[in-house]
Amino acid sequence: MASIINIRTDVKDAHYRYKMPSLLIKIEGRGNGIKTTLPNISDVAKSLARPAAYPTKFFGCELGAQTITDDKNDRFIVNGAHDLSRLRELLDSFIDKFVLCPSCKNPETDLVITRDEMILRDCKACGHSGRVDMAHKLTTFILKNPPKKEKKAKGATSKKGATKGSKAADGKADNGDVDEDVDSNDEMTRKIQEGAKEMEITAPISPAIGSKNGNADDDDADWSVDTSKAAVQARMAGLQEGVQSSLILADDEAEEGPYDVFAKWVAENREGASDSDIYKKAVELGIEKKHKTPQFLVSGLFTEDVLAEIPKRKLIMKKLTPGDSEKHAKSLLGGFEKLVGDTYPDLTPKFANVLMLLYQNDVLPEEDVIVQFTKVASSKYVDKETSKKVRRAGKPFVAWLEEAESEDDEE
Repeated sequence: MASIINIRTDVKDAHYRYKMPSLLIKIEGRGNGIKTTLPNISDVAKSLARPAAYPTKFFGCELGAQTITDDKNDRFIVNGAHDLSRLRELLDSFIDKFVLCPSCKNPETDLVITRDEMILRDCKACGHSGRVDMAHKLTTFILKNPPKKEKKAKGATSKKGATKGSKAADGKADNGDVDEDVDSNDEMTRKIQEGAKEMEITAPISPAIGSKNGNADDDDADWSVDTSKAAVQARMAGLQEGVQSSLILADDEAEEGPYDVFAKWVAENREGASDSDIYKKAVELGIEKKHKTPQFLVSGLFTEDVLAEIPKRKLIMKKLTPGDSEKHAKSLLGGFEKLVGDTYPDLTPKFANVLMLLYQNDVLPEEDVIVQFTKVASSKYVDKETSKKVRRAGKPFVAWLEEAESEDDEE
C-alpha cells in the first residue's frame, strides 16, 4: 500500500494540508515487450485534480517512450523498464509545471483552455491565472484531451452571462471594446470594426517539440498584438485608410487574392520574418483560420533545403494547422506535394522524409490523415501524374507507421 506524502515534496512540514499517495510502479513483461505499469496513478492524479492520462503522458514525453492510457480499465503504462526514483522525480516536475500555481505555489488550480488554445493554470487560492509552459509536448495532448468541465447547477447564471444574453436578444453581440451591431447598414464601418477586433487577439505560442530531433524551441516568439486603446484606435484608422485605398487599387493588384499576397510576402521576408511576424501577416489579411492558408504558407516559406527548414518552422505550421482540422492538414500536405513535385522535382524521392519530419515535430501528429493522403493520387494541387509520383514516394513512411502500430498491437 502506498504511503501518503506531501504534494510538494520540498515541503517537510508534517501538517502540510495537501497530500497524495506515493507513486508505485510494477515492471511487467520481458525483452522488447517489457513495460512499466502505474497501478495507483489514478489515485495520485485525483489528489492533483488532473486526469491520470496527463502525468502518464508526461512520463512518456520526458522519457521518449510510448504510453498506454486506458481510463475505462484503469490501466496506465509506460513502455520500457523505468526506475521508480526517476518517475517520482518526473512526477514532481509535472506537478511544478502543470499543477502548482506559479504565484503562491498552491496546488488548488484548474487547467483552463482559452479559445486561442492557450492553457492556463487558474488558481482558486490566490486568483492568479497564468499559462503553463506551452513549449512542452504535453500541451498538445492536453489540447486534444481537455479536462472535463464541471456541470453547473441548473438555472445558475452569472450577472455577466445575463448581460450577454440580453444583448444577444437585442440582436447585438458583446465583443469587448468593439460592439458590432448586426443590423448595421454601414458595411465599411462593420468591416473596419471586424478587422480591429481580429487585430486585438493575443495568439498563444504553440507547443514546440524538440526532443525527437534535438531542435531548440523558439521561446522568444512573440505572437501578441498591442491591445492598448491608442494602438486599437491607430489600427482602426489604418484599416479605414486601407479600405479606402483598396477601392483605387490598380487592376493587377486588385486581382491578386489574399492567399497570393500572403505567399508572396512570406517568400520576400522568409529570411528576416519570425513565426509571429508571419502569423500577424495572416491575421492582417484575415486568413489565419482559413484551411487554404497552410498550402500558401508552404509555397512561400520553404526552399530546396526543406528538410532542414521544417524543424525550424514547426511553430508557425502548427499555429496555422489546427490539430483537429483535416482540411487544414490536407492543405499543408498539398503544399508540400506541390513543393517537391513541381517547384523542386528533384526532392520528390524525399517526400517520405518530409512526412517523417512533419510527424516527428507534431505538426501533423494524426497518422490517419497522412495515410489517407498517400493512398490515392489527386489533381487538386499538382497534375495527376506528379501526384502519383509524390504520393508513391511517401509510401515508405506509411509502411513505417503501420509496422510501428503492428508492434504496439502485439505488445
